[in-house]
Amino acid sequence: MRAAVIVFPGSNCDRDMAVALKAAGADVQMVWHKDASLPDGIDLVAVPGGFSFGDYLRCGAIAAQSPICNDIVRHVERGGYALGVCNGFQVLTETGLLPGALMRNAGLKFVCKTIPLKVETSASAFTEGYNAGDTVGFPIAHHDGNYTVDPDMLTQLDDEDRVAFRYTENPNGSVSDIAGILSENRRVLGLMPHPERAVDEGHGGTDGQALFRGLIGQFANA
Repeated sequence: MRAAVIVFPGSNCDRDMAVALKAAGADVQMVWHKDASLPDGIDLVAVPGGFSFGDYLRCGAIAAQSPICNDIVRHVERGGYALGVCNGFQVLTETGLLPGALMRNAGLKFVCKTIPLKVETSASAFTEGYNAGDTVGFPIAHHDGNYTVDPDMLTQLDDEDRVAFRYTENPNGSVSDIAGILSENRRVLGLMPHPERAVDEGHGGTDGQALFRGLIGQFANA
C-alpha cells in the first residue's frame, strides 16, 4: 500500500503517522500542503494531528484551503482512502469529506491523556482488526475535540453504522460520545484520539497497531 502523509505548517504528528504506517508495511511519502497534487498511485492519504496554521480562524479551516486538499477531495471521490486524526479530523470536516464540526471542549481546557474507547463497528478497512465492542486505549491531545452534528445526521450516522469509535469516558462533550466517524462509503475515517501514538510498547500501549495492520491488510488482500 502506498500512503501519503500531508504536512502543514503546525503539523506535529506527521512523523508519528509515517512511522506507524511504515511499521505496518506501507510505503510512505510526505507531501507538503502547497503541492497541487498527490503522488501517483497513492492508496491512502493521512492527514495528521497538530495545530495547522496555529489553529487560527477555526481549527482546520485554513488548512482545508491548501492546494493539496483539492486533490485529497478528488482522491476520495475516485474511491481512495483517507484517515484524519485530531487536527486531521478537523480538516476533513472543513473540506466537507466528513459531516459535522469539532468545537471547543466542553470544559474549555486542553486535554492530554490516554483514554478508553469502544470500537463500535468492525465493518470498515480501518476497524476490521478489532471486534465490535472491544475496548482500546488511545491518547488524546486536543482543545477542540467536541464533535457536534445536527440530530438528523446523528441519526443517519447511527443507522448507517458509521460511528467507528465512542468514548467510554467522554473527555470533551462530544455528542453521543463520538470519537470517530466513517464517511458514507466507509473509506474515510475521522478520529480525534491518536492511534499512531499507540503502536509501540515504549509509548505505553499498542492498541493502535490493529488499525494500521488491518488497513494495510485490506490492500494486501486486494
